[in-house]
Amino acid sequence: MTIALALALLVLAGPARAHGGEAHIWDYAATWTSDLRVIIPLYATAILYLIGTRRVWARAGTGRGVRYRQAFCFWAGWVVLALALLSPLHWLAERLFTAHMVEHEIIMAIAAPLLVLARPGGAILWALPAAWRVRLGGAAKSPAIAWTWRWHTDPLVATILHGVAIWAWHVPALFEAAVANAFLHWLQHLSFLITGLLFWWALFFGRARGRGFGAAAVYLFATATHTGFLGVLLTFSKTSWYPVQTAFAAEWGLTPLEDQQLAGLVMWVPAGMIYAGAALALVGLWIARSSRGTREEAVLARPAV
Repeated sequence: MTIALALALLVLAGPARAHGGEAHIWDYAATWTSDLRVIIPLYATAILYLIGTRRVWARAGTGRGVRYRQAFCFWAGWVVLALALLSPLHWLAERLFTAHMVEHEIIMAIAAPLLVLARPGGAILWALPAAWRVRLGGAAKSPAIAWTWRWHTDPLVATILHGVAIWAWHVPALFEAAVANAFLHWLQHLSFLITGLLFWWALFFGRARGRGFGAAAVYLFATATHTGFLGVLLTFSKTSWYPVQTAFAAEWGLTPLEDQQLAGLVMWVPAGMIYAGAALALVGLWIARSSRGTREEAVLARPAV
């Protein structure tokens, strides 16, 4: 649904006025991102993953070492992340708060979980020289780095960090500063992506998984609740919180307050549905595994004939 909203916004935008004059939303020079702080890491990650996957498959066989579903998740996550950060959606997000919210939700609720499910670290390591792989593998096993990773991927810690990033960047003064300053805007998106990756990793592969996914569902419901509450505040507010962000709302047929309310609705409903849907899916896995474990125990408990 969030992707559909992004595409709808791009289609409906058509010709639009940029800060410095007329621009068409599909004009590459005017509306596609050229910020090297975004382009270089995004494309470098894709190239390293491609090289690493080819090397793993050449050594172990196609589909082994890196499974097909992992490769699919990586490229799906990479494409939607590129849509959010490079396409005219990013240009539109600087002029329409609703588009900005869609961009953020794509980063945190779609791209981040897909990239985590891909578990791309191994493939990326295989793209590096063998000596580098050995050094990096040894460094990752050092007590300090191992403890830091365990702490940041603890489900409670990761959920808090992700929540703090979301709420802090929506403080009006900080949000408005990010809209006006390109570096702060980049830092905002980076913090959303990093804390999102930590959050989803902690739930899918951290201690929450070891507890049968029940705990992961709780943290997802908690995230859906607090982000939904922020969306409700934005939706039902009678005043505009972000005058800089909503200054161009009239060019899209909206008042600043309507733009803010639509943005709040995006955070409240589509994003909340993603978190809640993921929570329900994990609850289903938890129940299925519990049922399977109960059946296995019953079989083992049967007396031998």
